[in-house]
Amino acid sequence: MSGKEIHKTAPSDKISNGQKFAYGLGAIVNNLLGGAIGYMSIVLNVGLGINPALVGTLQAIPRFTDALTDPIMGYISDKTNSKYGRRRPYIFIGAIFVGLVFALMWQLPEGYSEMFYFWFFLIGSIIFYLFYTMFATPWVALGYELTTDYHERTRLMGVMNFMGQFAWISLPWFYAFMENDRLFSNSVEGARTLAIFIGIFVAVVGIMPAIFTKERYVAVDGEIKEKTKILAGLKTNVALFFKGLLVTVKRVEFLKLCAGTFFLFNGIMLVGAFSSYITIFYVCGGDTSMGAKYMGLFGTINTMSTLAAIAGVTWISSRIGKRKTFIIATSVTMVGSLSKWFFYDPMNPWLVLIPAPLMAVGMGALFTLMGSMIADVCDLDELETGERREGMFGSIYWWMVKLGMALAFGLSGFLLNATGFVVDFGGAQTSSTFFWMRVVDVGIPAIAALIAIFSVASYKITEEKSYEIRSELEKRRASAQPAAAEIQS
Repeated sequence: MSGKEIHKTAPSDKISNGQKFAYGLGAIVNNLLGGAIGYMSIVLNVGLGINPALVGTLQAIPRFTDALTDPIMGYISDKTNSKYGRRRPYIFIGAIFVGLVFALMWQLPEGYSEMFYFWFFLIGSIIFYLFYTMFATPWVALGYELTTDYHERTRLMGVMNFMGQFAWISLPWFYAFMENDRLFSNSVEGARTLAIFIGIFVAVVGIMPAIFTKERYVAVDGEIKEKTKILAGLKTNVALFFKGLLVTVKRVEFLKLCAGTFFLFNGIMLVGAFSSYITIFYVCGGDTSMGAKYMGLFGTINTMSTLAAIAGVTWISSRIGKRKTFIIATSVTMVGSLSKWFFYDPMNPWLVLIPAPLMAVGMGALFTLMGSMIADVCDLDELETGERREGMFGSIYWWMVKLGMALAFGLSGFLLNATGFVVDFGGAQTSSTFFWMRVVDVGIPAIAALIAIFSVASYKITEEKSYEIRSELEKRRASAQPAAAEIQS
């Protein structure tokens, strides 16, 4: 196949627009849940006076527990055999309960000690992430298996990522909503109300992928299915779990994708709080209302630019390949991060908006391309092991993302303290504090993007390789069908 030739997807490999839309609704819920805690947690510091380091710890600990439960949920989903499928039952139940728990965990009473709020929120967060895992891990795995076509996978992930960005349009405005004096007496009251709205939305919209999508692999292979029945015993399942886990983490091409995502995504997440604090206290001189407005505008511009980037990335990747497209997009984000040093200017606050489109390009490419590339890895894994492990691959991938997020949130509060930031000083922080806040905000994402580029540069599953793998799998399945029919007879 020449570099300019574009593969035409067979009708049998295409996913209907209705299924793409239903799967994309899950992305809105997933992003909303993942981002809401981060955007709303500023209330814990500004509204309740909890130390930034404690706030970071509050966000880190539950994510560590969440990261541990993800592979277990992936294994359970892979091995589930029900008439409703391997993924859909968990998506349905998880969406309802995670929405309920999210609404309850933000009903923070006022007038209590710092440690009361710490334990109240910590316990609620751990329960929240258990149900979040039940929803998100099977939903991610479902996307890897909806089609076997190299480009249709990218188009599906493009639709998913595109729709998921609508959550990010609203997220930057959460703080402005909670701080609205005309609606609420304080931001804590605003957080209580907002959480209820979010919880209802999650429960209603989150069940849509379970209802309107069709699973390609409704059950695991017969031999594996028999071995993993509950009656087979806990010991057998534990052994199979760790065997599958070991095979997954040894897959080199998969690890390259994990590393690229870890550095790019979590490098940006680590300084997410810095960007908010710099906007409010450095660019806007401590004016929280003005800072909230620019935070919202930055987020909206960033999200709209991401939407455009997703469309562009989906088109470009069909011409030059997924790996090259990722490298180009990540390079643009690296330039965007470096530009913040020049555009975060207290004399011209509006300049804070200029880096937003550049920062959006890499993030638009990340989850559009990575999901598609992991699906290709799943095919390679089946070719070499004879098993389908979308749940395990998806869970390990997001385990890595969430572990990085746990570290990012945990470190962000300590880094903020290390710069000398004191919330009571408002916009009167020392020049040294502002300098180091800006160094962290600019430097970490730029370095992380560069590492991500090097991590993915040697990824070897090209379009040609992907079609070779698929051809071999189809031959194997065709030869297996007569044998299976003979056994049944």
